[in-house]
Amino acid sequence: MPRSLFGDFVARSSAAGRLVVQPRMGFGDPGVMRAGLVDVHRADATSIGTITLDSYTRVGELDAARQALAEGADLNGYPIVVHGTPTNKAVVEGLLGRDFPIQVRHGSARPQDIIASSLRAGLDATEGGPVSYCLPYGRISLRDSVRNWEESCRLMTDSRGPGCEPHVETFGGCMLGQLCPPSLLVAISLLEGLFFRWHGVRSISLSYAQQTNAEQDCGAVRALRRLARLFMPDVDWHVVVYTYMGVYPRTASGARLLLEQSVDIAVRTGAERLIVKTAAEAHRIASVADNIEALEAAADADRQARAAGLAAAADAETADDADTLEVFDESLSIVTTILGLHEDPGAALQEAFARGLLDVPYCLHADNMGRTRSYIAPDGRLRWSDTGALPIRTAGRTAETGRMTASDLLDALSCVQRSFDHAAVRHARQPGRRVHLIL
Repeated sequence: MPRSLFGDFVARSSAAGRLVVQPRMGFGDPGVMRAGLVDVHRADATSIGTITLDSYTRVGELDAARQALAEGADLNGYPIVVHGTPTNKAVVEGLLGRDFPIQVRHGSARPQDIIASSLRAGLDATEGGPVSYCLPYGRISLRDSVRNWEESCRLMTDSRGPGCEPHVETFGGCMLGQLCPPSLLVAISLLEGLFFRWHGVRSISLSYAQQTNAEQDCGAVRALRRLARLFMPDVDWHVVVYTYMGVYPRTASGARLLLEQSVDIAVRTGAERLIVKTAAEAHRIASVADNIEALEAAADADRQARAAGLAAAADAETADDADTLEVFDESLSIVTTILGLHEDPGAALQEAFARGLLDVPYCLHADNMGRTRSYIAPDGRLRWSDTGALPIRTAGRTAETGRMTASDLLDALSCVQRSFDHAAVRHARQPGRRVHLIL
């Protein structure tokens, strides 16, 4: 089975019992970007490099990116298209290799120029997807996004050759970052993975973002792995967990506990890679030093979790606990229904959203029907309060009190932040005791 530089590094690290950790950071200045990659490579962690792009490049406003560079403005990422191939190659020269893959992260529903520029620089690992980089962020239609990602897949597969096997990470398990019940995250993550597979990509990672209850999250990751084995047996794949993407704890200790919990989730479920967040997230844009601190904290938590015997067994995804079975059953129903709409996953995704068979709660995109709603149950699990036309059964698991009010929604959005800041206070009173599985 073909394995990319990126996928090979993750596979070797996982086989050695190490969680691969990765930051999300990007800088407009090529020298600063390279220095950041050097520091990530030197970190006391099994790390992968990241080049995160700026907001102008993500939406194709390249003239604005050029002007910002000319004026010496600080961009919130690296403008890979504007800098050009010689500069891009110089940024990664001597760093990119078998022991230090680098991924380009961008957030674009029009990624063709980004992917072409990345490939010319030798960077063949990226991420995104026709749904996950359209509905939460884009103003373009889902139809256009699907077409753009079809073209992008062709760019990647056409580049395949000695030393180049493109890798794509689906962002589908991170829809809106929060308040999306796990079964829908798992289903969209897998469906985007199947979209990439349909268009010839042979090295894929499937994402899942930490939510509000660690036991439910563990069940979701196990379900995702089980579904991947069923639907993608001919693809080199692995699972990447994202540390919580919503409102972050305001205290450094609360942020550390949340990061440690995301590590525990990854280790307990056999996930091979983790995207970290930093303690600075609640206050400012993270610096290189902030990211290195988070990477090394995650690596330390990984070592502690494995020493404590939390590492997943080889068949962890076959677990029959209630959370795993619930997420698996709901996700499987969604996936099989959507795949039955059309043999082409891109066409199936478009029809599914048009009919409400896929429907993301609290998402305002014009192509999202917007009939589903979720809530946080007293035990911290994310539940459906309204499933709309989703092809799932939730008997006994939906809310009886109706939809959340605006006040309820704001309260739910800050639930994790409050819980982990309070947990940090309790933890400070019990030094030396490992805290995990909050909520």
